[in-house]
Amino acid sequence: MSDKYISPLVERFATADMAALFSAQKKFSTWRRCWIALAEAEKELGLAITDDQLAEMRAHVDDIDFKAAADYERKLRP
Repeated sequence: MSDKYISPLVERFATADMAALFSAQKKFSTWRRCWIALAEAEKELGLAITDDQLAEMRAHVDDIDFKAAADYERKLRP
């Protein structure tokens, strides 16, 4: 489950909104928003980043494939 932070303390004491705030989904989509802001700033500075590339990044902010990420991690971490 990626939309809720899992922890014994959270399960006992946190509200649903608080658990969602610290979830993997929220964490990684926030990282993606940071990467978009970085790409926009780099484009302003003259790096070869197109509007199409930025649009593609924006279109997939919340499309996180946690299963694929877990598979990738298994391959890289023995």
